[in-house]
Amino acid sequence: MTKTYLLAAAGAAALSAGSAHAEAAKEVSELVVTAAPYVVSMDSVTTSVEVMKRDDLDAAPSAGLGDVLSGLPGVRSTFFGPGASRPVIRGLAGPRVLVLSNGVGMIDASALSPDHQVANDPQEAERIEVLRGPSALAYGGSAIGGIVNIIDDRISSTKVEGVHGRLLASGTSVDEGSAVSASVKAGVGGWVFSLDGLHRESSDYDIPSPAESRRFMAAEGEEYLGKEPSTVANTAVKLDAYGGGVSYVGDKGFLGVAVKRTDTSYGVPGHAHEAGEDHDHDHEHEDEEGGVQIDLKQTRYDLRGGLNLDLGLFDQLKVSAGYADYEHAELEGGHIGTQFLSEGWEARAELVQKARGGWQGAVGLQALSRTLDAVGEEAYVPSTETRELGLFTLQRLDNDTWGVEGGLRLDRRELETDAASRDFTNVSASIGGFLRPAEGWFLGLSASRAARAPTEAELFANGAHAATRGFEVGNPDLDSEVSYSLDATVHYGEGPWEIDLHAFAVKYDGFIDLRPNGQVDPESGFAVFDYLQTDATFYGAEAEASYRLWQDGARSFSLQGAADYVHGDTDLGPPARIPPWSVTGRAVFDGDWWTGKLELRHVGEQDRVAEFELPTDSYQMINAYLSATPFADRKLRLFLEGRNLNDAEAREHASFLKDLAPLPGRSFRLGVGYKF
Repeated sequence: MTKTYLLAAAGAAALSAGSAHAEAAKEVSELVVTAAPYVVSMDSVTTSVEVMKRDDLDAAPSAGLGDVLSGLPGVRSTFFGPGASRPVIRGLAGPRVLVLSNGVGMIDASALSPDHQVANDPQEAERIEVLRGPSALAYGGSAIGGIVNIIDDRISSTKVEGVHGRLLASGTSVDEGSAVSASVKAGVGGWVFSLDGLHRESSDYDIPSPAESRRFMAAEGEEYLGKEPSTVANTAVKLDAYGGGVSYVGDKGFLGVAVKRTDTSYGVPGHAHEAGEDHDHDHEHEDEEGGVQIDLKQTRYDLRGGLNLDLGLFDQLKVSAGYADYEHAELEGGHIGTQFLSEGWEARAELVQKARGGWQGAVGLQALSRTLDAVGEEAYVPSTETRELGLFTLQRLDNDTWGVEGGLRLDRRELETDAASRDFTNVSASIGGFLRPAEGWFLGLSASRAARAPTEAELFANGAHAATRGFEVGNPDLDSEVSYSLDATVHYGEGPWEIDLHAFAVKYDGFIDLRPNGQVDPESGFAVFDYLQTDATFYGAEAEASYRLWQDGARSFSLQGAADYVHGDTDLGPPARIPPWSVTGRAVFDGDWWTGKLELRHVGEQDRVAEFELPTDSYQMINAYLSATPFADRKLRLFLEGRNLNDAEAREHASFLKDLAPLPGRSFRLGVGYKF
């Protein structure tokens, strides 16, 4: 996995155009995130981005977005079974973590509920960028906790000679799963054509213990009979995704379009244990009807381009836009219970300034229009039309040994239903500075104010929500949530050492939280939860280190380590589902044509919990990976992966389902990849 750094204010920006201008602006020793508005080298920024390249994704498990990224420092998963997962960044999830497709919003319903999958599979990507911390200046309030940008490269910004492509196939033992993906890109003159597709399918997965946790069964007044291996029912997944694109690349820039179709169905575990129902009867009911299934479909169209120009202060224009038509149906006993529909578009344009004497900058415009509709038994959110408009500027001065950076953004969001409407105007800003006191050292400090307008659920929800096991009541009088954050970065890279340290502290005014009010809904049997505002503080740290013990030509042996910690508190007590601390150690041998990795990961106990939340036990997990490229051209890769080799009972505290569905048990994955 490649570690790269990006300006906090910039985030993972919209497009990847104008490489010639980028190279002219600043020569860098390592590839910087290609989607930045302007080039910033990896030793020159005040926060960090994790970058998973295509080789990393080939080695990653066949799983949803949150599960693939979980385990990166500061990142966990909302794990709602193998079918649905979203990333949790520094203890924040849902509407506070923005998931992008090539720098443009997903326009799906994944942020609304943890059982809703992101309409983009990691295996579609050429790279995935994860930015920790607030990035509201580039993308608005939904990025107040962080950004995940999935880049598929269907629209090429550079010329391609001939035909290039890849194939990947793998199978897993824990769920009898199989996955196949492929992509091909061909260039004819300035034209570049691309096609890609994937198929992933798996059955219910095995675990080393009962599905219900010991603590859950005790709370239910049931006897825990010990750690007998079992299977988590209703966790099968079937996914198909395919797309294509065409672009023209010329001397002045590029312009392209792409289309993608996603079609997936997956089981939703845990619905059998809703409040107010008999425990044993629920098992029978789930077995008879097969549990709740979600059938998700999305068609998406994208446009992206870049134009090199000479327009006074500016020398480049970047544009991107996406339109999506999304629907998913929740099936109960084969019949549609609830449908969620989302249709809309998002567009953004950026003017990049000419680099002058270490000064770089950009100004941008972002707009969005989306309609979200829910129909059926669990339609707890009314049909809502959302419109957004944002204006921003990002500026940076780098004088080699020191530098400063800053930005400003003005946002407006309007939300309208048949019965009510709200509008919000927010201002976000950031300022930072950095020093390079000696060779290999970088010290950075940044401060920001970010504002997030409430979502449709936080404002207008009114109904039972089976995924969260609560009757949720929105508050149409909510104000914007405002955060004040401080981030510190230390980076050292010299000789055999590579060290990254990040510390953060965030104070929230008007933190939007979901809390029980002591009542119970008589129809569903769920406790009633109200959306309300309180003050909150979050602080924590992430650390990564690598030491190369031995090297002989292309062969090397390294020791790597990572750790993270986050603490959250509100005026009403601890927020729910805050991940516990973790530490990971890894030994890596690179033998030129083969690579071996052995990893030990420890995740601590979390006993600092909110009301209606149970503590979660600690666990240790051993993982191993072996890959080989046996031929001289290195085009064919064979790999074998073992995950949870010690068959630990591992429960993800950030998941609503952590007491009903642990993570998969011991699994082996065998695969082959080929590039041409």
